[in-house]
Amino acid sequence: MKRLTLLLLTLLTLLSCSSQSGKKPRFLWIDASANFNSYANDADSIARDCKRIAQMGFTDIVVDVRPTCGDVLFKSTVVPELKHVPAWLNGEVGLKERTATFDYLAAFIESGHKAGLKVHAGVNMMVGGWRMGSRFVTGMVYDHPERKDWCAVDLLPDGTLVNQADNFSVRGGCFLDPANREVQAFLLSMLEELAAYEGLDGIVMDRCRYDDYALDAGYTEDARLAFSEYMGKNPERWPVITEPGHIFLDWEPDELTVRWLTFRCKVIHDFVDRAVQKVHSVRKDLPLGIYVGAWFSEYYRSGVNWTSPSYDLAAEEPTFRWATPEYQATGFADLVDFMLLGAYCPAANIHGDTEKTMEGFAKLGRKRLCGDVPFYSGPDIGNEPGFEKGGQGALMPEIIRTMEENADGAFVFDLCHIRMYNYWDSFKK
Repeated sequence: MKRLTLLLLTLLTLLSCSSQSGKKPRFLWIDASANFNSYANDADSIARDCKRIAQMGFTDIVVDVRPTCGDVLFKSTVVPELKHVPAWLNGEVGLKERTATFDYLAAFIESGHKAGLKVHAGVNMMVGGWRMGSRFVTGMVYDHPERKDWCAVDLLPDGTLVNQADNFSVRGGCFLDPANREVQAFLLSMLEELAAYEGLDGIVMDRCRYDDYALDAGYTEDARLAFSEYMGKNPERWPVITEPGHIFLDWEPDELTVRWLTFRCKVIHDFVDRAVQKVHSVRKDLPLGIYVGAWFSEYYRSGVNWTSPSYDLAAEEPTFRWATPEYQATGFADLVDFMLLGAYCPAANIHGDTEKTMEGFAKLGRKRLCGDVPFYSGPDIGNEPGFEKGGQGALMPEIIRTMEENADGAFVFDLCHIRMYNYWDSFKK
């Protein structure tokens, strides 16, 4: 009954703006790094673009305030305030400095509300650094070497284990170990502080998962101890996945592999549960949402089961023929207040009934979530094939219509692509 009451409160909160206009919510993501050149030092640009976003028909914005480097763009006593991020500068990635002192999140809240937008804080969770190969590194785990033990440990194709902070062959975010209790406590403290932010309309967790580039992430000592405790005995082999370099589970998993995959999902499930409780302990009516990729058939790689715990995985999903009731129970759709599904696929794939189409992603999302949580679905309009060179403004009305017909509303990533390809008027049609 308590969960039902909270869900009803959340639905009323999320739908309040749409009930006035007769439209479903439309979410627009504002990535920190990709938009840093425009907003890091210019509050006037924030105010101008919030007006334009509202005029385009969007109702909600998700402002990324903790990019992958791990520092933040809000006033915090827990996490250092961000001073620079990797950004495109003169055709290549460099460090963009922030010299302004205004409160970045507060500026979006003030300008967003004036424009009639709801403002959600987007926070990347299980990351704490950024690597540009050997050119430069930045972020929390490099500024605080004692936190290097918080990082994920990967099994490389040559069979060696390496801390992600030391793996300079990889470009991008440095993942933390979700099984590390210090990591979890740190992130929960951050969420607790953020939940108290004046005027905030919601929080969206991103990258609340393991590194998804291989099945081999997570082989820390903390994970080994936690996995042993979970099983009630030491694992008979470590690392569990004995074929380094595998990205997909393309063999029939044995019992230990299934237990390992289940353990990873349980770690994320239990953390999501704690995060929801922490945020609601500060503000009971503040929605806590989560972003996940809609390509669920591959999402076991990330240690995430975002479906409803009542969804019969083994019966409904060919990929998960091995899924046990224990694995199914790691579904967390009934815990969060709303979900953003990234229906990322080529521009030509708007319609269809299967994964790899925007419509199919949304339809399958509805089936997999079993009505446990409102969800908003939509594409990446800048990086997927057909979108990467722009010129697709004519597709935007059909994309939004399709998402609103098959989900509880629409979601678009990212504002930087709207600016880059001048899609400001494309969503009005």
